[in-house]
Amino acid sequence: MNTLKTVFLMTLMMVLFLLVGSFIGGRDGMVVAFVISLGMNFFSYWFSDKIILTMYGATEVSEKEAPKLYRMVKKLSTQAGLPMPRVYVIDNPNPNAFATGRNPQNAAVAVTTGILRILNDEELEGVIAHELAHIRHRDILLATIVATFVGTITFISRLAGWTMMFAGGSRDREDSGNALASLVLLIVAPIAAVLLQLAISRAREFLADEGGAEISGKPLALASALSKLEQAAQIVPMSNASPSTAHLFIVNPLRGSSIMKLFSTHPPIEERIKRLRLIAEGRI
Repeated sequence: MNTLKTVFLMTLMMVLFLLVGSFIGGRDGMVVAFVISLGMNFFSYWFSDKIILTMYGATEVSEKEAPKLYRMVKKLSTQAGLPMPRVYVIDNPNPNAFATGRNPQNAAVAVTTGILRILNDEELEGVIAHELAHIRHRDILLATIVATFVGTITFISRLAGWTMMFAGGSRDREDSGNALASLVLLIVAPIAAVLLQLAISRAREFLADEGGAEISGKPLALASALSKLEQAAQIVPMSNASPSTAHLFIVNPLRGSSIMKLFSTHPPIEERIKRLRLIAEGRI
């Protein structure tokens, strides 16, 4: 199912580029947009995980450099029946973690220095198991493609804004029609991006919590970790976090108002903790 969703998103990204290319440059614009969309799909599949890791300044670590973390990931990977992923550390006080990659054979788990400071070993195992569940469910490529797609929508929205700005002084009917289309794109595109993240991310997090609880065998430790991470994220938000990649993290790295939480890429922490407690009681 995730493979089908990934193909759909990559196709949709191509179609979106073709429509924008046609809107801006007619047939020639469509040709240029087609080439660009092919290039973006190629880089999204092969390199988007590396781009995201670079974006957050993630450094790959070996067993010698981070023995406890590395061995923990190795042990849990064995329990999950997965190949050993690459392990990265991000020098950031915001406590968080995410997984990325094309498939289980080319996966990476990244944790921040903040999460290593505030969680005990059992809680950290719960978090890593959650990320390994994303890998086992093959969520990681889909989530990475979504990040690229949302970034693309944001770029197109800004392009629409530039089109409006440069066409704003013209009274020509065609230019006015283009300006109106640009205004609609400027408003609709960011909303579509948020809705896409909501549709993809929220269900994935519940399933990864369940999978993480099964892999680690410690649902209450993961629940405790989520509680700590949510509180700490409100105090120390990730300053360099991008909205287009927020859904990758185990908890939302962005601080938001109570209204914005309704549109968060993550389900409410309270609901996730409640479900983990039900799992611990054997009721799920």
